[in-house]
Amino acid sequence: MIILGNTLISEDIFEKEFICNLSACKGSCCVEGDAGAPVSEKEKLEIEANFELIKPFLSEVSLQDIATKGGFEKDEDNEWNTTCLKSGECNFVKRDATGLLSCGIEQSYLAGQSTIRKPISCYLYPIRIVKVGDYEALNYHKWDICSAACTLGKQEKVRVYQFLKEPLIAKFGESWYQELCEIAVAYESEKNKLSS
Repeated sequence: MIILGNTLISEDIFEKEFICNLSACKGSCCVEGDAGAPVSEKEKLEIEANFELIKPFLSEVSLQDIATKGGFEKDEDNEWNTTCLKSGECNFVKRDATGLLSCGIEQSYLAGQSTIRKPISCYLYPIRIVKVGDYEALNYHKWDICSAACTLGKQEKVRVYQFLKEPLIAKFGESWYQELCEIAVAYESEKNKLSS
């Protein structure tokens, strides 16, 4: 792990290649998994405040489900997650005619309606953040449903930290990201020296 400010960064973020390939996976990360998307208390409140602006981008079945049980629930760690349909789909996604899932929160934001882009846990994927003491540890999460994203990233030679430039800046700021890029260049240079 590499320390940058109050973050611990896994070397995988510099080494792994990744470009989300929605045409291949159809957004299956919004369906698979044990629970909905993790959200902070702040994100939960912001989504709730923007809910009327997000509603037009959600399916009728999700709106009915949210009306019955709410948009959020606590997990076994007492953390907030979005609620899901019985089929596993997050209640904040909508499937189009081609089977592609899109985030209603993000669609509302991109349409100039709501003020929240999407939960940072979704925006930053495949990076997962966990608290380690006073630090936030950034780890690469490998998931077989993202194999097409790994293939595309390898083809285009795009590393995880490069693909996630916008969400990393949104979470940690521009200067933090610039430092991360400098560390990535130094890390690559050192790795090349050791292998030669």
